[in-house]
Amino acid sequence: MKRRLFRLTALLLALVLTACGKSSAPEASESRPPVSVSQNENVELMLWTYPVGGWGNTGSVSSLIAAFHRDHPGIRVSIRALDYETGDAEVEAAIESGETPDLILEGPERLVANWGARGVMADLSDLWEDEAAEQIYHSVEVACHDSQGRYFIYPLCMTTHCMAINRDLFEAAGAWQYVDEETHTWSTDDFIAAVAALRDYGVENVAAVYCGGQGGDQGTRALVNNLYSGSFTTPEHDRYTLDSPENIRALELLAGMDGVNFNPEIVGADEIDAFCQGDLAMCFCWNVFMEVKQVINNPNLDFDIFPMAFPTDDGNFNLQGGIWGFGAFDNGDAARLDAAKTFIRYMTENDAQYTRSVLTSTYWPVRDMPGFYANDDLMTEYSIFQQYLGDFYQVTPGWADARTAWWTMLQQVGEGKDVPQAVKEFDETANAAAGA
Repeated sequence: MKRRLFRLTALLLALVLTACGKSSAPEASESRPPVSVSQNENVELMLWTYPVGGWGNTGSVSSLIAAFHRDHPGIRVSIRALDYETGDAEVEAAIESGETPDLILEGPERLVANWGARGVMADLSDLWEDEAAEQIYHSVEVACHDSQGRYFIYPLCMTTHCMAINRDLFEAAGAWQYVDEETHTWSTDDFIAAVAALRDYGVENVAAVYCGGQGGDQGTRALVNNLYSGSFTTPEHDRYTLDSPENIRALELLAGMDGVNFNPEIVGADEIDAFCQGDLAMCFCWNVFMEVKQVINNPNLDFDIFPMAFPTDDGNFNLQGGIWGFGAFDNGDAARLDAAKTFIRYMTENDAQYTRSVLTSTYWPVRDMPGFYANDDLMTEYSIFQQYLGDFYQVTPGWADARTAWWTMLQQVGEGKDVPQAVKEFDETANAAAGA
């Protein structure tokens, strides 16, 4: 545990300084955007934010909002933090009642594939005409617009999701030999051997295929797709492709592994808690912010967490990515929409302010900024996973229905249903929702 605390020191210091209005980056005042113009005076905005790193904590972003208020005194921004358990229901209720917030911070799977596709989001294409947008990675940009070229999100940060293992337990069980410590990778055969070693050591619950809902489902999808090089959608993101020999083989492997249990009672957050309490030897729902959060909030954490890529049979790792940015609901008020765009530009285009915004997220910039975390050992360690970033397919039509069909399918497999039949039914349900 001491190893992780040491590596967290620099990152935590950066977060504290950011929250206090200071950081290792240049002060935002060095090149601040101009004070708001008349059409943005006396406008009140509401920003709802999902738990995107520190942006999910209103206290963490207070200095960012205070800086915006200083430079744009005519626009006042209030923040409401959402969580992934109840956030979707709250947004849906707001849409139904016509009381949506002006701004929302989340990813393309919601802003583009769901609410954008339903016509409740404002088109932010004019933001993409700004010079700063030219620096955004192309792989990020293509996830931010729909098939008609309408942009419903302006990105702030990104990360690569991974898994994690209990290093102390792996070493004690003789399973550490199956891990490539330098690259944080392993093969499918290594994974199988490690699970067997842990079971022989007496670990009853090595891993949990959580399927109580959609929370953290990026982890279970990446696990299944990587084991035997399967895919979840077509490259064109127009159809779901779970029904394949590769994915069937992976699900059959997991269903038959002693020590890997399908659990319909928990979601990703529950799996994280069980892992950090020592009840599981590995965790499929993980990324760098999870480690920061757990080490801060869990003083009884007494083992070394080692992040890993998901196991694969061919050495080609395809990890799920997370992209988060700002969207604006189309509330029919031109002045408020203009003010919302002013806020988005402020947080994403000015280099000094953008640096603070990304540091608060505890993730990575969506444009090339070499050495961004050069002095942080923990972030440098997690940076190794960026090279394994796979296709961002969460913008496939019918995404919300596909997510429900996914955890329903996992429950069925865990209950003993024939795997080929379960994945066939998944594809039929998901593709019907996608109109494919």
